[in-house]
Amino acid sequence: MGPRFSVRTSPYKDAVLVNICDEELIGRTVTEGRLQVHISKEFYFGEVVDRGEALRLIRSCSIVNLAGERSVSLAVDNEVGSREAVREIEGIPFLMIYKFSN
Repeated sequence: MGPRFSVRTSPYKDAVLVNICDEELIGRTVTEGRLQVHISKEFYFGEVVDRGEALRLIRSCSIVNLAGERSVSLAVDNEVGSREAVREIEGIPFLMIYKFSN
């Protein structure tokens, strides 16, 4: 079995919101100055999926929040997100993607 991703999917207004992080980051808190981000089970965990399912969710959702090197790289390497939009906190990359359609 390859790398696993923790995923939580929820409806948000007329869109689908997906939160994905590298499975091992659940419960970790990272800090940069006054900014503190807790990678919580409540926000990022609903199920554990493999790379293929994580990519399918990234491609099909309206809004995605990503945390962790594997999760962010999956979006960037598949041209769903931009490396320039990635923010790192304590070496952990974060990326938010909003898809707009007519």
